[in-house]
Amino acid sequence: MVSAAGLHQVSLYLNDGNGQRRESDISDLGGFYAELRGAAKVPTTSQPSIGDFLAVYEPLAASGRDIVSVHLSGGISGTVEAARQAAAALAERNPERRVEVVDSQMACGALGLVALAAAAAARAGGDVDDVVARTREAMAATRLWFAVDTLEYLRRGGRIGTAQAWVGGALKIKPILSLEGQITPIERVRTSKRAFQRMLDYLRSRADDGANGWVVQHIRAQDVADRLVDHGRGMFGCEPAFVSEIGPVIGAHVGPGLVGVGGLGRALIE
Repeated sequence: MVSAAGLHQVSLYLNDGNGQRRESDISDLGGFYAELRGAAKVPTTSQPSIGDFLAVYEPLAASGRDIVSVHLSGGISGTVEAARQAAAALAERNPERRVEVVDSQMACGALGLVALAAAAAARAGGDVDDVVARTREAMAATRLWFAVDTLEYLRRGGRIGTAQAWVGGALKIKPILSLEGQITPIERVRTSKRAFQRMLDYLRSRADDGANGWVVQHIRAQDVADRLVDHGRGMFGCEPAFVSEIGPVIGAHVGPGLVGVGGLGRALIE
């Protein structure tokens, strides 16, 4: 989907017992999450370097292209700041080209939808300003919620945000969260069955709003994701924009068992 949309990726890094690896080089998600479940120490993650960004930016600029660079929320990662520094370095070397860096304030499927919206604007012939405008329109229109098995991974990884207030009584709950610049608590439920029902309710709210560019995400919960997709088809009358498993960089911070749903208007990504 990424290459077909004309998008270019810059990978973050995972640091665990196997050393430092680009997330894009980790293909065995099952193996990674099995190790994570039994790990005494949560893996750490790190942002791309300025050089990593320039390795993508420079060939594009050399081919005469301007760039809109859309990134993971600055509230949970320094990635967007590294991108800004790389954009400034490129401007010194190639001042005729524009690089606009956008903090999506989102992650995972929500970031994916925003990036697809930006790509759609570029394919339609939009210039940098048009693409940035579509990006911000998609940011305003996108909603995504996710349920996790435990807050422990977020707590240990330091990405828990305002959900910190739930930690003391969180042992027997299934937290439902969102990302609005930082991790934001939405509600607490007590069973996986209830968490599933609330995910359906959130999907239905997107259908009621006409946000038919819907998505389902999960971590080691394919069966639950499949059930959400089956229900979603009936609600929306169309296939999801995508269904995907979240990778190790975010997965290390939220843990196995996550399921998430959300969407925006499909016209924004087509």
